[in-house]
Amino acid sequence: MGDVIRTTPLITRYKELYPNAKFTWITLFPDILPKGQIHEIYKLGTEAVLYASNTEWDIAINLDKEKEAAALLKMVDAKEKFGYILKDGATQPVNDLAQHKFDTGLFDDVSQANTKNYCTEIFELCGMEYNGEPYLLDNHADKGFTWDLPKDKKIIGLNTGCGDRWTTRLWSIEKWIELAQMIQNAGYHPLLLGGSQEHERNLAIQEGSGAAYLGNFALNRFINLIDQCDAVVTQVTMGMHLTLGLGKRIVLMNNIFNPHEFDLFNKGEIIQPPKPCQCFYLGQCKTGISCMEELSSDAVFTSLERVLQK
Repeated sequence: MGDVIRTTPLITRYKELYPNAKFTWITLFPDILPKGQIHEIYKLGTEAVLYASNTEWDIAINLDKEKEAAALLKMVDAKEKFGYILKDGATQPVNDLAQHKFDTGLFDDVSQANTKNYCTEIFELCGMEYNGEPYLLDNHADKGFTWDLPKDKKIIGLNTGCGDRWTTRLWSIEKWIELAQMIQNAGYHPLLLGGSQEHERNLAIQEGSGAAYLGNFALNRFINLIDQCDAVVTQVTMGMHLTLGLGKRIVLMNNIFNPHEFDLFNKGEIIQPPKPCQCFYLGQCKTGISCMEELSSDAVFTSLERVLQK
């Protein structure tokens, strides 16, 4: 879902290049896309495949390396194709423009040496130069959501989880409790964020720190809750993409990914453990003790203070 959000800057550029163009987007996550910006949004399935493969397109783009997405790009009739296509039963670059991004996804040494952020790479993949076009995301302010939050304090969102795939990113409950207490002592209002996976975790942090926790919600309401925040502290996860899509200030905790990958749009800072991570793009820690535990709550709070003062 995060990759869908960080692909949306392409829409802004293509609208500038072709003001009268029609945009059709096929994805597993149609609900995350801004409906007013894209003419047709389909969930990947039989109907979408039949439509796409029986229509003539000027430009077709696939940025996903999954075989079904690569197969769809192969099937469609388009004057220009960008990204990844299925060849001989495997996903391959459709042309030389996609080779760099393809290699950074396959080889750790190439990925670690990369100094280009994700948006720069996907713009180059489409034969264009990235000029800082922002993410496009609906904040769902028209849904009438109401929140029991103070009006006289800065709201600091604490997005405490990181999903099941990359548990090497996880910061301990104890560290989150320490950070939440520091935020309260500074006169701010800490607000715990997360989905159903983080529910028990957030309850424990709430009990240990007194931070606010309003529960976990459907996607559109969760997005609107993040929109109430003045800044968000998060690990590299879905919450990061939502925070950036809403234009919020951010403190991004990172250890296992190349920090050059992330464009924070001049809205925040990336903070990392003091010792180099040995688990680049690994889902489980090789040493048994995550380097994230070397990242102190003091360091994260200091970074938050700098971001709030900018």
